[in-house]
Amino acid sequence: MDMSLILPFLLPLGLLLWTADVGVSLEDAICVIKTTNISGVVRFVQTSNWSVEVTANVTGLPPGSHGFHIHQYGDITKGCASAGGHYNPLSMKHGGPNSSVRHVGDLGNIVANSGGIVVHCRKYHNFTLHGTHSILGRSIVIHANEDDYGLGGHNDSLTTGHAGARLACCSIVVSQ
Repeated sequence: MDMSLILPFLLPLGLLLWTADVGVSLEDAICVIKTTNISGVVRFVQTSNWSVEVTANVTGLPPGSHGFHIHQYGDITKGCASAGGHYNPLSMKHGGPNSSVRHVGDLGNIVANSGGIVVHCRKYHNFTLHGTHSILGRSIVIHANEDDYGLGGHNDSLTTGHAGARLACCSIVVSQ
């Protein structure tokens, strides 16, 4: 029997059995933001195979709209600079959360009120907490400016939404 045909299926099966054995749920994830001035929590709940509800409660942001993205890496050892670019496994151009052409990590904007507080809840249908487009081990980045959804005509509109500097970030990890 050719083991090369069987091996690709054994690792995922082993991981599934291991997670079931140790009681790890892949249905909930969390990202905790802690900077000098900005703090908060972003929660992710897998509600169906291709639907994740994202809830963000953040304080300390400047009032207004801020780009809100999933970035490639969960490594924030060098602040938000080590998070990489937007999570884009399909090699698409940047877009808004309702665009058919967009990065998997393009979540749109969050809006801080006059007190710098964000309360955001939305379902997204193009990533999961497990499988091919899992966001576990990646990061959330909140940007200084509003995301133009790739429509702004700036040099970086089709890559970053012209969202500006990275104000805060956190690593997305499995939640209890």
